[in-house]
Amino acid sequence: MSRSSGPEVVVWDTTYACPLRCSHCYSESGRRPSRQLGPADMLRVADALVALGPRVVALSGGEPLVVRGVFEVAERLRAGGVKLSINTSGWVMSRALAERLADRFDEVIVSLDGATPEVHDRIRGRKGSFDRVLATLALLDEVAGERSAAGRGRLRFGIDCVVIRSNFPQLKAFAADIAHRFPHLTTLGFNAAVPEGLASRLEFYAHELLDDDQVTELTSETLRSRLRTLAPPTVSVYTTDNMNLVMNPERVARRVDTLVMQVEPDGLVRGIPVYEGTVGSLLEEPGTVLWERTLARLEDPFVVETLSSVHSMETWAEAVRRMDRHFGTAEDLARFDRRSVRTNPPEFITPARAIAQSAPGRRSA
Repeated sequence: MSRSSGPEVVVWDTTYACPLRCSHCYSESGRRPSRQLGPADMLRVADALVALGPRVVALSGGEPLVVRGVFEVAERLRAGGVKLSINTSGWVMSRALAERLADRFDEVIVSLDGATPEVHDRIRGRKGSFDRVLATLALLDEVAGERSAAGRGRLRFGIDCVVIRSNFPQLKAFAADIAHRFPHLTTLGFNAAVPEGLASRLEFYAHELLDDDQVTELTSETLRSRLRTLAPPTVSVYTTDNMNLVMNPERVARRVDTLVMQVEPDGLVRGIPVYEGTVGSLLEEPGTVLWERTLARLEDPFVVETLSSVHSMETWAEAVRRMDRHFGTAEDLARFDRRSVRTNPPEFITPARAIAQSAPGRRSA
């Protein structure tokens, strides 16, 4: 597929509702209105994505498993020949959900940001989230084993860890301990935190975003080899600094990095993933028109100048803040200003407070 015809990968944040309050949350989910569409409009967005012809659509959030109609959306996308993955926090899971995920998704990715309850729960902002993730992984492992034994097809599920300073010392424990608890686990990924959303804050850079030496170590073959040796041989282990998401103009011009379309919960399409600012709605205009606007934004002089300056996590965070201020709406700017009054690390939350803050039309305190 050529760049001009459409994206190869689409990330659709299906909701900003979330039971957790992660310190690095890219979308600030759980702290803002959910903005999720009703089932009928979600199917309209799904049809618009199928028409674009992407190879992969990843459903994310927020927590996509709280979205009514998410499995019907998955069926529509799969019927259109799209490969599907879903990202979940693991807070919402049951045997029935695990079975439905196995039926409709090519891969299920579960977020785990600490090898111990103390680290994971602090990063995720909710006590008990570590135990919930392990229970989710155990359910997926059980379903995967039963399906494999019955010849019903393979359920691929993996662990995704957003790497920050708090969990950097635990990477080997993920491979040596956590990965061995689930015999049917297929992937174990370590992704450096992207300075997007809450992770772009100055205080997050100062305390949690990986420094240059840690980024170098994370992507070194020495660490990768060690992690692969510690993990089960059936598990694919990878690490990345995520710098391909900068959309460096020189790399874009040479078509080095895959161009991704990011769709917000209400069907709006971001001009460039990671950075705030949209180019239109899939409910109002053809996806091809929005894709052309995305390509045009990549050539905007302000974008070229700003993103050409990125050469480290620090300069990337600076570029994100500059891009967000330039392209964000008045509502976005007000949200950015509220970030500075939030605690870091976040306070633990109660279930009632999580529901109230994630409800449509409600804002967090």
